[in-house]
Amino acid sequence: MTGPWVPETEHDRAVMEVLQGIRAFSDAMDRMHGGMKGDMDMNATDLAALRMLIMREQRDETVSPHELAHHLRISTASTTKLLDRLSASGHVERRAHPSDRRSRVVVLTDESRTSFFRHFGENLRAMRVVAQDYTTEELQIILRFMADVGVAIDPDVAPAKRARVATG
Repeated sequence: MTGPWVPETEHDRAVMEVLQGIRAFSDAMDRMHGGMKGDMDMNATDLAALRMLIMREQRDETVSPHELAHHLRISTASTTKLLDRLSASGHVERRAHPSDRRSRVVVLTDESRTSFFRHFGENLRAMRVVAQDYTTEELQIILRFMADVGVAIDPDVAPAKRARVATG
């Protein structure tokens, strides 16, 4: 591809509108996270770490420092500094792994969880109101689309999942 893609069919134009919608949504998320960074006095990586921990906690999954480093695409040395900073500010704790005492996990503090939802809660409520207007079937399609787009742009996704998306 040497130049910008030019939609030629009605379907192409619909695809272009969706991609523009994704871009606008991404910009809105960036602005929201930028505001949260300032409000919570954190840098972008700190906030991304908290978001990951919140999401994994909601799925009742533990997070190791190694998994955090991989998710954030930072070195283990940078992860140690990040965890030292977040621990010192009262946002996370390092604890023994629940089933492997040789390993450590990173957990949010109650204070961090409360602060995160205080800053993000109104946005979550607003997004929930929007989602309520869609049927369960429409939400399942949106979820599938978002997951497939995430797989398409994330180079760390398992090959089998990527192949499923590519073959559609």
